[in-house]
This record gives sequence, structure tokens and C-alpha cells, in this order.
Amino acid sequence: MSKKRSAPRLDITIRGVEADDWEDIAAIQAAPEVIYGTLQVPYKSRDAIRERTENQPPDMHGLVAVVDEQVVGLLGLHVDTGRRAHVASLGMMVHADFHGRGVGNALMAAAIDLAENWLAISRIELEVFPDNAPAIALYEKFGFEREGTLREYAFRDGQYVDSYLMARLRPDGEPAP
Repeated sequence: MSKKRSAPRLDITIRGVEADDWEDIAAIQAAPEVIYGTLQVPYKSRDAIRERTENQPPDMHGLVAVVDEQVVGLLGLHVDTGRRAHVASLGMMVHADFHGRGVGNALMAAAIDLAENWLAISRIELEVFPDNAPAIALYEKFGFEREGTLREYAFRDGQYVDSYLMARLRPDGEPAP
């Protein structure tokens, strides 16, 4: 019987996005695995990525996962306004070489802490493609539940594909103090 070797534990630091992170973020976004599993499109210009990294929208809280001074994961928490000021939408991507190594766990834990304990967010929403089983498992681990299927939600690899709408409600049902 053979044992599956697990990758060595990573020393992951989570921090806010900085302007100088743009090159590592561009490398993450260029990976075919990341493009396929997210709403990113191929051939995004490095200039556009740099501009977006250096000038984040005011409603976006960007977090990065850093390993050995390299950004290996990115998470955006977009806070809504008005009557939906208690809601944030979440998008995340992890460098293909670091899939399955705890980066998503670290980013998700930090995002939920930020949302619920600092931003008074009681509902976090996301969309995920049904064939992205590792991402779905991660989201379910953190209390996200499927709320519906968005039919023909996005165009990917020459066809329209569905997406699951998932959400996490603050466990105690009350807004953060």
C-alpha cells in the first residue's frame, strides 16, 4: 500500500494588497488553471492588472497570501452599500503551483474575520463553477451553502456554463457589533 505524500506545510502570511504586488498578481491571473476556474479572461494586459492593483475601488478590501515574499493568492471582498451594506461578495484565486496547500484556507479565514469582526458584514456571497470541487469543498468548510444555480452564467472555453450561488450567513444571525 502506498502512502500519498503531503506537501510540506507552508509559512503563509496574509496581508492587504500593496501596489508592488501587481507582478505576482499578474502571474497568478495568467495561469490557465486560474482563468478556467474564475471569471478571468486570457490575455489580460499587465498594464490593466497593474492599474487595478494600484487603484483598488473604495468598496474593495484586497487580501494577499504571501509565501517566501511571493504573492501566491489573492482575495477580494467587495462590500455593498445602502440596504445591502451588510453584504460582501468574495472572489479568490490561488497560484496554480500552490493549489491544495492551505493558501485558500488562510485567505478565507482572514476574509471572514475581516468581514464579520471589523466590517459588520453578516452575509458573504460568491459564485463558483459546479466543476470546481476543491473550491466548493473549501467554501462549505467555512459555512457557505448553495443557494441556487445560475444557468448559463458565464462563457468559458467556447460554451456557456452554470455557476452556483453560495452564501455564508454570520452564524449567530446578528450583525457584528
